[in-house]
Parts: sequence; C-alpha cells; structure tokens
Amino acid sequence: MYKNEPIFLKPVFQERIWGGIKLKTEFSYDIPSEKTGEAWVISALPHGSSIIKNGALKGKTLEHAWKEHGKLFNKKPGDEREYPLLVKILDAADDLSVQVHPNDSYAREVEGVPYGKTECWYVLSAEEGAELVLGHHAKTREELVQMMDQGEWDKLLRRIKVKAGDFIYVPSGTIHAIGKGIVILETQQSSDITYRVYDYDRRDSMGNKRELHLDRAREVTLVPHEDANSEQTETQFEDLVEKKLIEEQYFTVYHWNLNGKVTRTMTEDFLQVSVIKGDATLNINHQFFQVTKGMNFILPHGISTYHLEGNAEFIVSHE
Repeated sequence: MYKNEPIFLKPVFQERIWGGIKLKTEFSYDIPSEKTGEAWVISALPHGSSIIKNGALKGKTLEHAWKEHGKLFNKKPGDEREYPLLVKILDAADDLSVQVHPNDSYAREVEGVPYGKTECWYVLSAEEGAELVLGHHAKTREELVQMMDQGEWDKLLRRIKVKAGDFIYVPSGTIHAIGKGIVILETQQSSDITYRVYDYDRRDSMGNKRELHLDRAREVTLVPHEDANSEQTETQFEDLVEKKLIEEQYFTVYHWNLNGKVTRTMTEDFLQVSVIKGDATLNINHQFFQVTKGMNFILPHGISTYHLEGNAEFIVSHE
C-alpha cells in the first residue's frame, strides 16, 4: 500500500579527476574521496541509480520504482521508456574536459541507447572570475575540423564568465565545459554519453591521457554555434516566487524562492525537487516532512495538493 508521500533519494557519487570536496562542505554529503566530482541526486541510470530512503520502496532503486511501480509517475500502459531525466550536482575543483553530446537519433543509431543528452545548468556558486566554455567560433564544419586538428583551442572555444544564480541551457551538439571553481546543479536527459573534445593534455593517476572522441564530436557538433533562447518568467504564488528557467522538449525547470507559506496543486505527472538553500516543512495530507539544503525528492503522481512553509530555495523539474 503506497502512501501519497514524497520519495526521498540517496545520491550516487562519482569520483572525477577534476572533483573536489565541496559536495561535503556545502551540502554535507558523505563523499568517497577528495576527488568527488558528481552527486547523481535523482538518477535511474542502471549504473548509478538513486536509492529510495523511505516508504514502501525503501532500499529499492529509482530505476526499479520506474519499471515496476509506474503508477507513481503516471506511466501509461505500454510505456516502455527509460526514466527520462537525471539531476546532478557537480563540483568543478578543476576545469572539466571540453565535450559535446549527441541528440536522440544519433545516440540510438550509433550508441544503441535511448536518449541523447540535452542539459541545463543552474550555478550554485562560483569563485570570482570563474568561467565556462559554451560554444565555439568556427563558422563552417571545415573550419571546426581544421581548428580541432591544429589544436587551436584558445581560438576555437567560446568562454563566458558566470556567477551564482546564472542559468545556462546546453542543447545537444553544443561544445561546452564547466570551469574551475564552479558548483552547478544540472538537469539533463537520462544519458551518460560524452564525447571528449579536449582535456588540456591532462594525465590520470596512471600517467595516461584520457581518451578523446574527436571523430564523433565532429559529427554531432552544431555549426555555427548559436546561443539558445531561454526566456524566463516569474510568477508569485502566495509567499513563493517561481521563476521558470526553461521549458522545452525534454524538460521544464524552475527556481523556487520560498519566504513564508504556499499551497500548490499538482498538475504534472511527477515533480523532481532539490533543496539548494535553507529549510522548509512539506505538508502532504497532514504528514509533515522537514526538507533541508542538499535533500532531493520526487513528488509522485497521486498527490493532489501540498503545502510548504519556511525559507528555502529549490530547483524543480519535470518532463
């Protein structure tokens, strides 16, 4: 018997050559090492699925819940899709590799996986002067290939400075890289396909350079680069200010700023929620749940209304 209650999730951690300790110092996560780059906070990928922390499915994975208990997500009969979204928090203690991701059709045809990778970033913190790579300066595919082959990375790559609160939309085919000193929350399609373009000639702990994927990167990169439009709107619901950061084919993402009380009605099949600042009380049918910074949960199908009270910020997403 399932109660209409939030599904709280335990993160899955990924150690990376560029990772650090901010997932511990800023979010109080029990990280595996001082090179922890990613917390997959809402994930149903088979090789890194979040563990459910409460309720009838406690100890099961989100992947299991999606496949075996589809009513929690309002899945329709015959829906054999994989779970569609993945939410991460990334700590870039060093520059990430420059990379690009394929779209759905390329991912299915070439990689044999269901989803390509369109993503978006909400900057949680950034050191002064921090920047990231977003796009390139090549005007034609021939120019792109030539500049890659000749290693003209400073000439090719387009860099922008960022600060806390910035939002960046990264469609598939966009060359990109998160820079040193940035912590982001990433909402993306549920895919782990990355084509590495450039890695600063770094070597791993064994002294080896990491593999590049230039042939496939050349095939999937959009030329010329065009910044995606991301028209944001704000709406006030009682003491909650909701900013719609992006609404597009794969996901809709919001920033919620709560200072007081709000009652909301569920209209989505399910909601993904990450608490990025402060704390609040979530009330569903007179069940009370304390939610604090670093907690991640899903509001499943079947919840009609919910109440929040406190001072907190959230990143919220759905298909």
